[in-house]
Amino acid sequence: MQIKYKSGLVVTMAVLIFGLMVTGCGKPKEMQQATPEVAVVVVRTERVTIITELPGRTSAYLVAEVRPQVSGIIKQRLFTEGSDVKAGEVLYQIDPAPYQAAYDNASASLARSEANLPPIRSKAERYKELVAIKAVSRQEYEDVSAALLQAEADIQYWKAMVESARINMGYTRITAPIAGRTGKSNVTVGALATANQGLAFTTIQQLDPIYVDATQSSANLLELKRNLASGKIKGDGPGQARVKLLLEDGTPYPLEGNLKFSDVTVDPSTGSFILRMVFPNQKYTLMPGMYVRALVQEGIIEQAILVPQQGVSRDPKGNPVALIVDADSKVQQRILTLGRAIGDKWNVSVGLKPGDRVIVEGIQKVRPGVPVKAVPFDAGKKDSQEAVKTADPPAKTGQPSAKPN
Repeated sequence: MQIKYKSGLVVTMAVLIFGLMVTGCGKPKEMQQATPEVAVVVVRTERVTIITELPGRTSAYLVAEVRPQVSGIIKQRLFTEGSDVKAGEVLYQIDPAPYQAAYDNASASLARSEANLPPIRSKAERYKELVAIKAVSRQEYEDVSAALLQAEADIQYWKAMVESARINMGYTRITAPIAGRTGKSNVTVGALATANQGLAFTTIQQLDPIYVDATQSSANLLELKRNLASGKIKGDGPGQARVKLLLEDGTPYPLEGNLKFSDVTVDPSTGSFILRMVFPNQKYTLMPGMYVRALVQEGIIEQAILVPQQGVSRDPKGNPVALIVDADSKVQQRILTLGRAIGDKWNVSVGLKPGDRVIVEGIQKVRPGVPVKAVPFDAGKKDSQEAVKTADPPAKTGQPSAKPN
């Protein structure tokens, strides 16, 4: 029994010693730190269109305030508020009776003057012959000649009066000076209209096409001109005038516009100037006074280096930096010079070259000089994972589902 007990004890101790040896051999491997994994993007050059987003507001292409040019009582309103009208269409009718009477009076006076002219002219012609043979005095001839001139002047005067009366009678029919959409009517039938009054009867606005007035910083314009002069940005020729639009809710406007002109004066209070653009507006989607954002195409960078913004950080001095993985799979830091942001990426002017592997994920767990394992960055996979995280969790199994009554 003692021999068996001793032999069993020896076997147990041997097993324990072997286990300790195995555990001791494996412990250093567990203590060794694994190589960190980082996601990288490979830098490549690409052709990028420079688009500047500018705030702006819409304004009507043409605006006309309708006012009376003669005084009188409004007899009719011949349009519907908010409707489209054509140029020359009658909007209001002022009582024409007094102007018709003035026209008739001037016409009658003209006819009387024209009737008096032939006998005076005939008398002047006879006196001209008689004064030559001294049958009448020179004074009588001059009196008859003056009467002829007076009769002719009267005819011209009454012709002008007839024309003036005709114009005033025409002004009783208040017409649309432009084609467009009318606003509300500020007067009603029976109201007294006064010539050239301050209150407009209504306002007509031409909305197709429509203006968009955007503001741009003069500093940005100077930077653009410098880049164009240095060759960093190339002009896009006729296509440079193309403009797109984002509405107030962020949805894109389906039609493109054209850059009309830029103002020559900078506002001293804001340091900006106005860019005026024209957009088609057949469906009247755009209304005057709407806030919009204009996307103006300024030029093209032929070999731009774009890096995701999440791959760029700041050092303690505020300089933009990026971490790259070198040929030895070690982390290196690069100080960058950034241009403008294009979407969710930075345009890097200095600091990176094609082929560099920029770390965009895992920056927090690495530092310059440490070896890393680089894997390609998959933005689409990340977006899908985020969507899964934010989605509603599936219902637990075993719970009864709701049934419709």
